[in-house]
Amino acid sequence: MRQSAVTDVQSLDRVVIRFAGDSGDGMQLTGDRFTSDTASLGNDFATLPNFPAEIRAPQGTVAGVSSFQLHFADSDIKTPGDAPDVLVAMNPAALKANLADLKRGGVIIADAHEFTKRNLAKVGYASDPLTDGSLTDYQLHALDLTGLTVASVEQFHLGRKEASRAKNMFSLGLLTWLYTRPVEHTLEFLDHKFGTKPEIRDSNKAAFLAGHAFGETTETFAVRFEVAAAPAQPGTYRQITGNKALALGLIAGSVTSGLPLFLGAYPITPASDVLHELSKAKDQGVTTFQAEDEIAAVGAALGASYAGHLGVTSTSGPGMALKSETISLAVMLEQPLVICDIQRAGPATGMPTKTEQADLLQAMFGRHGEAPLPVIAAQSPADCFDAAIEAVRIALTYRTPVILLTDGYLANGAEPWLLPDIASLPAIDPHFATQPNGPEGTYLPYLRDERGARPWAIPGTPGLEHRIGGIEKADKTGNVSYAPDNHEFMVAARQAKIDGIVADVPDLVVDDPTGDADVLVLGWGSTWGPISAAARRVRDAGRRVATTHLRHLNPLPANTGEVLRRYRRVIVPEMNLGQMAMILRARYLVDVQSYSRVRGLPISPAELAPHLIDVIDAEEAR
Repeated sequence: MRQSAVTDVQSLDRVVIRFAGDSGDGMQLTGDRFTSDTASLGNDFATLPNFPAEIRAPQGTVAGVSSFQLHFADSDIKTPGDAPDVLVAMNPAALKANLADLKRGGVIIADAHEFTKRNLAKVGYASDPLTDGSLTDYQLHALDLTGLTVASVEQFHLGRKEASRAKNMFSLGLLTWLYTRPVEHTLEFLDHKFGTKPEIRDSNKAAFLAGHAFGETTETFAVRFEVAAAPAQPGTYRQITGNKALALGLIAGSVTSGLPLFLGAYPITPASDVLHELSKAKDQGVTTFQAEDEIAAVGAALGASYAGHLGVTSTSGPGMALKSETISLAVMLEQPLVICDIQRAGPATGMPTKTEQADLLQAMFGRHGEAPLPVIAAQSPADCFDAAIEAVRIALTYRTPVILLTDGYLANGAEPWLLPDIASLPAIDPHFATQPNGPEGTYLPYLRDERGARPWAIPGTPGLEHRIGGIEKADKTGNVSYAPDNHEFMVAARQAKIDGIVADVPDLVVDDPTGDADVLVLGWGSTWGPISAAARRVRDAGRRVATTHLRHLNPLPANTGEVLRRYRRVIVPEMNLGQMAMILRARYLVDVQSYSRVRGLPISPAELAPHLIDVIDAEEAR
């Protein structure tokens, strides 16, 4: 901590704040607004929204707690943080659900109004923790947030229940003052959001300003804090979530390929926002179709692809299971299709608002017959943009369905995003067939190019009529064939095409600062942030560790085996029971060790780092 020149303001290098309350208390909105103000100051940041699956979870219960965690700093950060420095608890359930995560000595700002005997009993508190001395290890500020809010909006003559709903804005105003955030952007946001409802707009603005004024005038807080802007590459930045970045990446793929984008989707958590975002882009040539079910959604997307559009479907694990037959059809047709799987905790309904990486084996092998296809994974919310463009490029170039994996952590989490120079994005040529390609003016729909890809003829192109369907194709002609030798040839040809994509896949790049580490940590998808943060801690502790990360999961980079064999130990952290570790062990016969966590939360760098240190020390002691 660095003392600033102003005696009542201290400069911090980083802060982790968690807002927590009932799912109806507006914690997601509060956290998002604080994040937006943080972004405007140029801090680096990462967020972790965490909320129940129920539309209105049981009020006042631990199961009904919704939280939003924000990590912001004056330097490059990789994760939403481990233990919060500050917990804003709107009721006893929020305190009960989150206290174990709070750092010792951390700040608790609690709404004392809600700590009634009934609410305390509902979550198993025998006494009031705000007054019984059980929180002496923390900096406790028990405030009547509800009463202060009601008083601040008294002029609007709202009922007490209606007035108390603005307490999230009062809390936001208080934290805005405490961490020296600007007020203008939130006021503008409220003007925009509630412009047609003046009473709600004005009461929320009054509560927000009252919270800010309370911080400034009360003696409760002896000091306020500031976090300087983080160094950043010059350019224009915006706050972005993974689902938003994914939608924009798909639009960019549509623009650079010159193909209209068609999304066939059925609403499912946590993928629904992709549909919501793309539905706003009609002016960009985007058509969205909310189908009656997952099967209809993928069928419509494949049909749009057949008609010459960029066909896309978005879903999560349960929807992937329903889409598998049509994805297999796309493999047989060798038709471009992008399938976005925003993974969540399973099986079955599982924990639909929690994150996981357990769809990997389903993405790799979850189809009938030999049905190979490329699989890629995004590593951060902003990276979903680039991963989406890459999925489009591979699908169109190789005439194949492509599965793009993200997860709930990436989908809902936010970080700064440097807006790309759209003009510099490479063009993707769909290279439609327009002329006969066979002898005597015939068209051979399965005559492959040097990449193994077949031609793509838009229906109605004169002279390029051809047979289409799910039954096995004869080589080159595409006619129905049950010949054993032809089937074996076509199965091998489809596999060879996918294997050949490795020529377009960059080699794995290893981060090994000393060049002599014995332990390699390999990740894929959203483990990139936790692995990077844990490696930083390991190196700060004087240990040597190498890291690398996979974007292309099928086919794997050409040098994957060589990289794995270079190290005495390979650790693969995953939010599953070791699916990638199993694939690597089987494919390269390397003793890959799994580090598994399936808690519905991102992997914790604070837990991963000590594990890596133990492994490194054990290796050096051998």
